[in-house]
Amino acid sequence: MDPIILASSSPRRQEILKLMNIPFVVDPPNIDETVPGDIKPKDASEYIACKKVNAVVHKLAMVQEIGWVLGADTVIYFNGKLYGKPSSKEDATTMLRKLQGRSHEVITGMALYNGTVHDITTRTSINKVTFAPMTEREIEWYINTGEWHGAAGAYRVQGLSSCFIKKIDGSESSIMGLSIFELYDMLREQGYSIL
Repeated sequence: MDPIILASSSPRRQEILKLMNIPFVVDPPNIDETVPGDIKPKDASEYIACKKVNAVVHKLAMVQEIGWVLGADTVIYFNGKLYGKPSSKEDATTMLRKLQGRSHEVITGMALYNGTVHDITTRTSINKVTFAPMTEREIEWYINTGEWHGAAGAYRVQGLSSCFIKKIDGSESSIMGLSIFELYDMLREQGYSIL
């Protein structure tokens, strides 16, 4: 099985690849994750995933032959607005205040580059998370855990935020940052076997 280059430094995405017994190397690109205004909000994460893959492919193409590159991006969509990773403790607190007691969508876009055919396959997984109402004290407690660092929407579904997540409709792995179902579907379609 050829190793996949993971265009991400996310420990969660690495955990999922390990779970699937897929060999990989990590090579996170340094890109601007700004989404142009003409991209629809539900296409934003797939756009960024492709941008990550393209950055890694262009960087490595000069020095090595490239087999497989996988990129992913996760965003929160709530009340017509996208939420990515909070920039500060205050930003994280504001996000949780907005999300508590309500439902929002978690959108994970994935892009897989196949070096044999020089083509990118994409998938998007949209899931719904419902938070129970949270008190200011509960929000402050959660923020002080530090779990919000580097997490879209200021929470990690696989962590202590589970204390407040009332319901999940969809794929938990997708909410974590890499949908196992869609990833397997892309790999199978491209002839990459994990069996």
